Amino acid sequence: MTQSHPRISKAVIPAAGLGTRFLPATKATPKEMLPVVDKPAIQYVVEEAVAAGLDDVLMVTGRNKRPLEDHFDRNYELESALEKKGDENRLAKVQESSDLATMHYVRQGDPRGLGHAVLCAAPHVGHEPFAVLLGDDLIDARDPLLKRMIEVQEQHAGSVIALMEVAPEQINLYGCAVVDATEDSDVVKVSGLVEKPDAADAPSNYAVIGRYVLDPHVFGILRRTEPGRGGEIQLTDALQQLAADEKVGGPVHGVVFKGRRYDTGDRGDYLRAIVRLACEREDLGPDFRTWLRSYVAEEM
Repeated sequence: MTQSHPRISKAVIPAAGLGTRFLPATKATPKEMLPVVDKPAIQYVVEEAVAAGLDDVLMVTGRNKRPLEDHFDRNYELESALEKKGDENRLAKVQESSDLATMHYVRQGDPRGLGHAVLCAAPHVGHEPFAVLLGDDLIDARDPLLKRMIEVQEQHAGSVIALMEVAPEQINLYGCAVVDATEDSDVVKVSGLVEKPDAADAPSNYAVIGRYVLDPHVFGILRRTEPGRGGEIQLTDALQQLAADEKVGGPVHGVVFKGRRYDTGDRGDYLRAIVRLACEREDLGPDFRTWLRSYVAEEM
């Protein structure tokens, strides 16, 4: 039976990273603004939050991230120019980003890790459960992961993390979960977490990916969490404490995701994301797929 818990309405998007893997492109342009086909990556993430019913979005930014705010703000000069041209299609696309959600921004003064970025959201979130969406992970809109995570949190309370099975040799790139099965095939109970373990030491091949639904008790733990791996305050360390003691902030569950995910923080996967999404577009797909087949045939 579904229990009664505060409705989740707020999403937090940490976006203060430097994007060093994409230099020199990110020297003056935030990595979140790099286009995936014809929309910046960050817009896909905000759209996902909105589709899950979260219309209050806080973006945790840093230095040189002003273009993020500009993108989700109105651009009256551009809108006026498009309106005068009668270009209603492009006008609608420009206005779409500014009408998506109620956007808020806070600066993470020091780059002290994901846990610290989440802690920056505490004054805005208050005492409600909330979602965290990492901007590097794009989840295909046809695979509503966040909606499912919210359902699980509403049923069990506590926190919910997104998990994905990866090859053993890749687990050192992720946080790794210790899990037990539940009655739901796509839901596991999380009893422990390890940040980027060596393959030989990994307790499973369930990797934590960039979606979380968190109990607000996580803020108190983060305030007491010492810097961990890489000298940063790790969200994984706080979640480990929640998983170890349910009395602190409820249990931790994981939703095992088997849908389409694009890691736009990796250059190769970023390119694959563009190709996949372009191929599936009604306006671009037919011609692009024809060209792509021809290109691949020539290269083979």
